[in-house]
Amino acid sequence: MTSRNFARVGGLALTTVLLAGVAAPAMAGSFYVQEQSTRAQGRANAGVGADKGVQSLWWNPAAIAGTQREVYLGMHGLILDSDVDNRGSTLSYNLPAPTPPFPAGTILSGSTVVAGDPHVHDVVESGIVPNFAVSMPIGDRFNVGLAVQAPYNFTTKYEQPDFARYDALTSELRSANVSLVAAMTVTDWLDIGAGFDAQYAKATLSSALPNLPTVAGVAPLVLIPAATDGRNQLEGDGWDYGWNAGAQMHFGKLDLGLSYRSKIEHELEGTVNISGLTGALAAANVSADGVASFNTPWYATVSARYAVNDRLTLNAQVNQIGWSEFDAIRVAYGATGSSTIVQDYDDVTTGSIGFDYKIDPTMTVRAGLGYDPTPTSDDHRTARIPDGDRWLYAAGLSKTVGSMTFDGAVTYIDIDTAQINDTRDVYGNGLVISNLRGEAKGSGVGFSMGATWAF
Repeated sequence: MTSRNFARVGGLALTTVLLAGVAAPAMAGSFYVQEQSTRAQGRANAGVGADKGVQSLWWNPAAIAGTQREVYLGMHGLILDSDVDNRGSTLSYNLPAPTPPFPAGTILSGSTVVAGDPHVHDVVESGIVPNFAVSMPIGDRFNVGLAVQAPYNFTTKYEQPDFARYDALTSELRSANVSLVAAMTVTDWLDIGAGFDAQYAKATLSSALPNLPTVAGVAPLVLIPAATDGRNQLEGDGWDYGWNAGAQMHFGKLDLGLSYRSKIEHELEGTVNISGLTGALAAANVSADGVASFNTPWYATVSARYAVNDRLTLNAQVNQIGWSEFDAIRVAYGATGSSTIVQDYDDVTTGSIGFDYKIDPTMTVRAGLGYDPTPTSDDHRTARIPDGDRWLYAAGLSKTVGSMTFDGAVTYIDIDTAQINDTRDVYGNGLVISNLRGEAKGSGVGFSMGATWAF
């Protein structure tokens, strides 16, 4: 392969690998942030799809049917303790041999251990996620609402000396989801609702690139690693659209909720910068436009609330999340270039149980337990998504003062240890293979505060 063709193919592959990082930034259900209601956080989101009021709009648009005017503002902070450790990461090479002393066409193979810090602490950055919602009745049977959420919003960071740098340096994703919702009271026991979603996503993603080593001596191959790395970086954004629908059924002490939120087919448009490559790779240094297409998952929810008496309400919820929609990232680059990065996410079923207990007419305490398995698989998990199964332990408190209700909640997140395992062709031509092997573990504490004004 000539150096010009190698650079062209390598540049396209580098862009594809870089854009694949849009999946990266979270430890709350891969890149999904589920903190969308302060009240619901107090019981690990159990029963929120069957609950009434503006705080439940993310899970069920029928939740505002038959309610008075409400305005909600919430803030959710997440403090994470995360570690990623090297477990034998290597770079493998299949390089054209210099001639002489080798016959023309000879390919030399070898591998080197990835140098760098083998232990990375605080990979996932702590942060704050806000949300807002408002609803109002129109006549006796209809309500309309507006909600603004941040469902995909987190950051992971590695430094240049870290062993995982060829897989990820910075992975930053910010999102805003704006929902316009209409709900209707059909009968005294049935409410329905539907909404339109406009979702904005912005990403900044980077990783290091290995320059080719020098081949020295004769077989067996002796590799002299390059002294410096190259770098690639993407900044991109875009608006895309989806929908949601739901129903609530009320049978005396029992409330049931069913809802569905569609996948969203995203396209991020931005600028790709590849720099610092030397030798035969130098021609791949480029600043150009790129587009990455991928799908966020769909969500189906079944929720229930049962009033045991005037004080105690039991809650349960099951969510089916269609992460298999995130099967691949498809990249268009330049005039004719295209490539596909397989992700192979699995659909998951999450669940939670919890209770509300009224101490008096103005104060309610609650608690809940939730299970949130990761959609990533053990045979393909990257440093950009150091994700494991999670158990959530939550408690909360509400206090009503006049027309205002103030909510607070705390959640402890226990994250299982997960194996990082990602083998990929760095330049798309078999010359350099990255064999990333590591172990990720962590835990977190979430704090939620919110206020709802009913008038």
